[in-house]
Amino acid sequence: MNYESLDEALRPLDPGSLQSVIFSNPIPSKTKYRKIRAERNGSDFFVSSFTVTQVFHETVPADRILAFCLETASDTYRQLNLWLSDGRVMEILLSKKGKAHVSTTAAVQAPALVRSKALPNRQKNHILQEGMIVPPLVDMGVMTPEGKIIRARYDKFRQINRFLEIIDDEYKDYTSEKPLRVIDFGCGKAYLTFVLYYYFTEIRHLAVDIIGLDLKTDVIEKCNQAAQKYGYASLRFEIGDIADYSPDQDVDMVITLHACDTATDYALYNAVTWNAKKIFSVPCCQHEINNTITSQNLNVLTRYGIIRERFSALLTDALRADLLECCGYETQVLEFIDLEHTPKNIMIRASLRPGGPKASAARKKALLPEIESALKEFRVEPTLYKLLHSCISDEDNT
Repeated sequence: MNYESLDEALRPLDPGSLQSVIFSNPIPSKTKYRKIRAERNGSDFFVSSFTVTQVFHETVPADRILAFCLETASDTYRQLNLWLSDGRVMEILLSKKGKAHVSTTAAVQAPALVRSKALPNRQKNHILQEGMIVPPLVDMGVMTPEGKIIRARYDKFRQINRFLEIIDDEYKDYTSEKPLRVIDFGCGKAYLTFVLYYYFTEIRHLAVDIIGLDLKTDVIEKCNQAAQKYGYASLRFEIGDIADYSPDQDVDMVITLHACDTATDYALYNAVTWNAKKIFSVPCCQHEINNTITSQNLNVLTRYGIIRERFSALLTDALRADLLECCGYETQVLEFIDLEHTPKNIMIRASLRPGGPKASAARKKALLPEIESALKEFRVEPTLYKLLHSCISDEDNT
């Protein structure tokens, strides 16, 4: 359906039905933000604005969200994706003249009343179950104070459980009296950090020491206040930069979710240099290779803009996974449904092998020529490769 303006396209929407919005395809001369994400959190929307290396946060009252969409997108972004409470997804494409083309996909789930009957069966294998009172999820508006899941937020509940399932695959049989030390790079408002603390302490009954790092002072203050409110004594938040943070103790786990572009590379590099036992990384905005990639033999993958962008993201994460393998990690690349309702996403999950890099000499010998062949073919030199050069090119394996 076509409209003369974005204002006209948004006018029929009920603000109460809107759950999240993503602004994409920016006009570079009009904004420094490559993407903006707004997600409902109770009576407000939590807004994250992404540059190449940083993310900035603000809060917008729910009753102003449509006005915010109009103010933010007009003459600045060419695409909006809006997720509604009934499961529909609305895509708005804006022309250079400001006209709006709207397409809507049908709900992929049953209406709330039908879904509520099916919910107990769908929950059987969930780590978090209806009836558990998880304070962060109550504040997120995912469940009521009595532990009942809010039907319009069931997708969110399912996605959080998916994250915990991936963690649980590695820690369901873990036992130790020593606190598990976890660092979450770029934690933002730290919803998953709080849920992770609940999982380790209340479900697995493990001692933990979790640190969330972010660059925003106000975000860190609010997160520390929330940790005190929940009584999470071994969870704290600090102002810290991914590139130069140095821990004062050994690190068991590094988490980096949606760190933009090369920020993911610095987080992975730090994890490797600290010999972190587990790494869980959901990369975001893989622009570095896309900006320079060329090829003579496989230019079919670099000729068309959208193909080049998607291939660049896949190549970036494939190289990251192989580089971690070269540095002594057993690495998996998983499909991960993230909290922003993007259709597909990738998580890199890595476990340090006993013996680390020395035990992986044969693996490195097999993978390093493949890595260097790909770099040569596409004429790229990604940040993680440069950062880990000393790890992957020692004399024993050249």
